[in-house]
Amino acid sequence: MAVVTSEAGARQFTEVILDSVADGVFTVDRDWRITSFNRAAERITGVPRADAIGKPCWEVFRASICETHCALKRTLDTGREVVNQQVFIIDTKGQRVPISVSTALLRDTGGTLLGGVESFRDLSEVEELRRQLEGSYTCEDMVGRSPSMHRLFDLVPVVAASDTTVLIEGESGTGKELVARAIHAQSRRRDRTFVAVNCGALPDTLLESELFGYKAGAFTDARRDKPGRFALADGGTLFLDEVGDVSPAMQAKLLRVLQERAFEPLGGVHPVRTDVRVIAATNRNLEELMRQGSFRQDLFYRLNVIRLRLPALRERREDIPLLVEHFVAKHNTLRHRSIEGVAVAAMSCLMSHDFPGNVRELENAIEHAFVLCSGGVIEPQHLPPSLVGARHECPACAGTRTDLRQLEATFLSDLLRRHRGNRAAAARELGVHPSTVFRKIRALGIHLPRYHVTHDA
Repeated sequence: MAVVTSEAGARQFTEVILDSVADGVFTVDRDWRITSFNRAAERITGVPRADAIGKPCWEVFRASICETHCALKRTLDTGREVVNQQVFIIDTKGQRVPISVSTALLRDTGGTLLGGVESFRDLSEVEELRRQLEGSYTCEDMVGRSPSMHRLFDLVPVVAASDTTVLIEGESGTGKELVARAIHAQSRRRDRTFVAVNCGALPDTLLESELFGYKAGAFTDARRDKPGRFALADGGTLFLDEVGDVSPAMQAKLLRVLQERAFEPLGGVHPVRTDVRVIAATNRNLEELMRQGSFRQDLFYRLNVIRLRLPALRERREDIPLLVEHFVAKHNTLRHRSIEGVAVAAMSCLMSHDFPGNVRELENAIEHAFVLCSGGVIEPQHLPPSLVGARHECPACAGTRTDLRQLEATFLSDLLRRHRGNRAAAARELGVHPSTVFRKIRALGIHLPRYHVTHDA
């Protein structure tokens, strides 16, 4: 709690001290008008002290929490201080500045409440370092820190350097098109068109005209030539999604294009040459379909030159917090919102869900939360009911107290059991030093069966 006196000399002395502080500091009276504004506050906000004094604080200090979750108001209402809450302000240039704020009550020597004091620290450099660190966890629009995703990130530029046909396998919602776009974006074809076709969404007749186009007069309503996707993607990349759903007749036509690099539009009589890199994707087991006789063996081997597998989200749960942060930032930008993040209880619900819809389901859950959450942080009640129902055994939502320490302990225990107590292997998956894992085990009081615990790789 800060204490002030009425003597002018003491006030001047205080101003000198505050001007020497690197953090921005301002005080308000009981009517929310600014009574002092130090030099760092001028620098961070871009507002001169003379313009700030006497004005309502919300006109000067334009923070993301001013309208709905003002930290200083909470302190004046409850008497409880706020410490290092991360928000952002908009400076006089209209730029977003990340900061952390702390608040306290302001009383005179007799204990009478005069107003409040708020200090704030510019986190722009910290934010930039965080973005640089996150760069090692991203590849184009893909996000992940798990070993399986890092292996995929390492493969993308290698695969992109060639024109080889690629087959991407993975469940629906894992981001197969993102991988295809990342390969295209890092290839020599990046300045040409990327064209995507969902083969499973169209019947054969429509799919054929969609892929190969048609000539005028090819059928009743064909009044003019229409180029197909192979023609539109010439020089670029064609992404054939859900290729496992294509009929045997259509498979034969795709095989011919891959073999001869030419196709015939519907109603055409001459083959058209094409320079297209084909990336195919499927959520089905093509080898099993091949054994059943529903997928051509020769087409499978034409597609399966390089095979990439995208893991399901339940196989890389350590990526969930990173993905959540990514989606919150994305939807804050898209919707011009200022949601601060996800509460620990809500994160516990997300971590305990199996996500049969994978990353797509996770983003939909965050989008759902944005609709219901008016500001501050996303709580369990903002998530879709399917994520917080009793059948998902979300302890936070079932009434059991779950804090960050418990969540961290649960996650680390599961990780160590998965690696049979091998701290070095667990550390590699987390991207930290083994000594960090050892300290966490002791700090969190984690007890594993004796036969599980090993000390080296």
